[in-house]
Amino acid sequence: MILSRITFPGVGISVDPPSVAFSVGKLTVYWYGIILAAGFLLGVLYCLKRSKEFGITEDEILDGLFVVAPVAIICARIYYCVFNWSEYAANPISCLYIWEGGIAIYGSLIGAVLMTIVYTRWKKIPLRPVLDLVSMGFVIGQFIGRWGNFINREAYGAVTDSFLRMGLEDAAGNVTYYHPTFLYESLWNFVGFLFLHFYIKRRKYDGQIFTMYIAWYGLGRAFIEGLRTDSLYLFHTGIRVSQLLAAVSCLIAAAVLIYRLSKKPDPADLYVHQKSKAVEGQEKDTKN
Repeated sequence: MILSRITFPGVGISVDPPSVAFSVGKLTVYWYGIILAAGFLLGVLYCLKRSKEFGITEDEILDGLFVVAPVAIICARIYYCVFNWSEYAANPISCLYIWEGGIAIYGSLIGAVLMTIVYTRWKKIPLRPVLDLVSMGFVIGQFIGRWGNFINREAYGAVTDSFLRMGLEDAAGNVTYYHPTFLYESLWNFVGFLFLHFYIKRRKYDGQIFTMYIAWYGLGRAFIEGLRTDSLYLFHTGIRVSQLLAAVSCLIAAAVLIYRLSKKPDPADLYVHQKSKAVEGQEKDTKN
């Protein structure tokens, strides 16, 4: 990790953000952790705020957090360690040292989806509207969390002279300019969030928001990953695993969207509307 002054000459910005927020005794709190926590918290608050629009209760969201979030973190770590095994092969137990850094968003996403499937079956609530809602919280966490990479001077791309180039200064005072891929991804996710945020009320079927999120994120990540210099590779191949996963998931999600919309789904069939009708029917029966 390079700790140096960060410059964006194209926009006239030069900063030197510290990695440590504060220390209390032997406890050191890093800005990276604070930023990730802030993204997670804001994502949760957003989901709670809009849960009724998907027919999901706040309690169902909060209960789900206790089982989904830990699994998502564990899977994020597993994904990173599996595809960066050369770093851990000599001491496999170090895979448990998550405080030393090393997690992957796609691992977290895979873990979150799998555990959400388990949770919704356990609670006997529909999967697709839950995935729609959770994907909104996820994209919030992503566009905020990427700024933790900025603080750590990591997740940047190849050398460039582009307008948005990011300069990092080495110990000798030499400045090298890189693609700020963390910024590209943060902006891409932010635009995706805005679009999905306003599209929610226009969705045609349950699962559409989640599928659109997968397609949007996959499209951007497939291009951005190609610029990075710290990619995880598919074992001993020259294939960037996250780039491959992004491209494949984007194509599959796009195909699903086209197929489902070609069937002209009726928004009246959305779970939130069906649940509302069921409640109204129960109230009428009670009055009668």
